[in-house]
Amino acid sequence: MAEHPNAMLVRKGYDAFTRGDMDTLRGMMASDCTHHVPGSHMLSGDYKGQDSIIELYGRLFSETNGTFKVELSHILVDGRGHAVSMHRYTAERNGKRIEQNGCLIFRIVGDKFTDIDECQEDMEKESEFWA
Repeated sequence: MAEHPNAMLVRKGYDAFTRGDMDTLRGMMASDCTHHVPGSHMLSGDYKGQDSIIELYGRLFSETNGTFKVELSHILVDGRGHAVSMHRYTAERNGKRIEQNGCLIFRIVGDKFTDIDECQEDMEKESEFWA
């Protein structure tokens, strides 16, 4: 059975992110796409537009001195423009290390991400890491 086009799009996005290919990621987003980061830490908030989102991704790498890594484990789709990706991520920052599960909920129109909601396994742990 062939993979659903929305799952293929998400997989392509994770691959580009892992390789640091921000140009490919930019091309996968609608111009007004928004990435929502939960919590109450330095990266929390809504990042609207391709430039803002790409800057967020750059900060993930710069704030962790390139140690931020993500490993995709599952992609679920509903066939109506939504996809959920589940992953495990690790990073080191200021003598601290984080390793936990997360997911992204994508809204997809055509072949572009229009909205990305981020969920964390342990939001308190996340806030402590970014403090």
